Amino acid sequence: MRRTVREMLNKFTPAQIITGYYLLAVSASVILLSLPIAHKEGVHVPFMDTLFTAISAVSVTGLTVINISDTYSTIGIFILMFVLQFGGIGVMTLGTFFWMLLRKKIGLKERQLIMLDHNQSHLSGLVQLIREIIKLILIIELVGAIVLTLQLHQYFPTWKDAFVHGLFASISATTNGGFDLSGNSLVPYKDDYFIQLVNIILITLGAIGFPVLIEVKNYLFPKNPGKLFRFSLFTKLTSLTFGLLLLFGTVSIIIIESNHYFIGMNWHQIFFNAFFHSASTRSGGLATMDLNDYTMGTLVIFCILMFIGASPSSVGGGIRTTTFALNLLFIYHYANGNRHIKIFKREIHEEDIIKSMVVTILAFCLCFIATVILCITEDAPLIKILFEVCSAFGTTGLSLGLTPELSGVGKCVIMILMFIGRIGLTSFIYIIGGKEKKDNFHYPKERIIIG
Repeated sequence: MRRTVREMLNKFTPAQIITGYYLLAVSASVILLSLPIAHKEGVHVPFMDTLFTAISAVSVTGLTVINISDTYSTIGIFILMFVLQFGGIGVMTLGTFFWMLLRKKIGLKERQLIMLDHNQSHLSGLVQLIREIIKLILIIELVGAIVLTLQLHQYFPTWKDAFVHGLFASISATTNGGFDLSGNSLVPYKDDYFIQLVNIILITLGAIGFPVLIEVKNYLFPKNPGKLFRFSLFTKLTSLTFGLLLLFGTVSIIIIESNHYFIGMNWHQIFFNAFFHSASTRSGGLATMDLNDYTMGTLVIFCILMFIGASPSSVGGGIRTTTFALNLLFIYHYANGNRHIKIFKREIHEEDIIKSMVVTILAFCLCFIATVILCITEDAPLIKILFEVCSAFGTTGLSLGLTPELSGVGKCVIMILMFIGRIGLTSFIYIIGGKEKKDNFHYPKERIIIG
């Protein structure tokens, strides 16, 4: 039996197998969330809404057509937390964790799947990577849950309620899930800067990329204290890009809203409104206010940030920070007559440049097609539709109120975008292309006029 399954799997590419695993995860999530014990008494959820919630949870997006706290029981909330955890760390991470518990040998095929699921470029050190990811995520979530529980106790009558909300909030923020139990995101805590700051830290730790967290941990707690430590190019580039995008979002919001929504606010209210939403729109999906109160210019900035998304090998979606960075570097160097991109005393592989351009073009095409379809099926302004599309593709989870009003076709479009955003555009490209083929011959090359 095992041999038959392995022979069947060998017929598929790693990308197709990964996609199959995520589809199985969605199916299992639908079954779990459909259980009567998962719902509050007297509550019935249509299948389409359960499917939408399951895909949103597995893809750690946070868009929802139902109110979580009014729909699910305590057991249902814990099921949702498990699904968020599963979706956040990745299907192959959790699968490898169970393989290690069962002392199963991690073979070449499994390593290829891990490599693809985490956007890694080589096979070495993958099992150690999985161990580090699981350890770091659990520690971050545990600390976040304890801190949030202590702070949330003043808002709830019992420690039990504070713990459930604190644990859920910690997992949701760390996995960038975007779900909440208040039914109104973080609006009830719009004046509690401590809760906002904890959520910003958790969102950032989840979105900046697992390799970055591991390298920072190894730098702070080195195994060989006397040995010179050097950060990888990936860590340097993604951290710089992540920080600059956070700064860009914060400054842009302050400038645009200074004569609009921020009129009459104190400096700390202005700063935390801008800073929190700049961090959350990258992939977090939480909000401390009604986003409809922001002006059109700010909403467009949000769409850009959601489209870019988080870093590779993280819990977030979008085209990813390094893709955006490589596109900018390519344009800059090409404009200066350079054909080779150099940064931090390193040279970027040509294949990575091509991949970044392909991912960006495909992302634009997907979002454009989805926007056109929703413009036909939904009776809503263009900015609401574009915002919803970028939020789904970037697995962010923010909405201008369109999600509960989506038609059946609209829900299907958003579910497809969320799913593609979770498996990643690189995997999606490999699904379309199939197995790699080598050319047996070449035609004569000829130049084409460009621009």
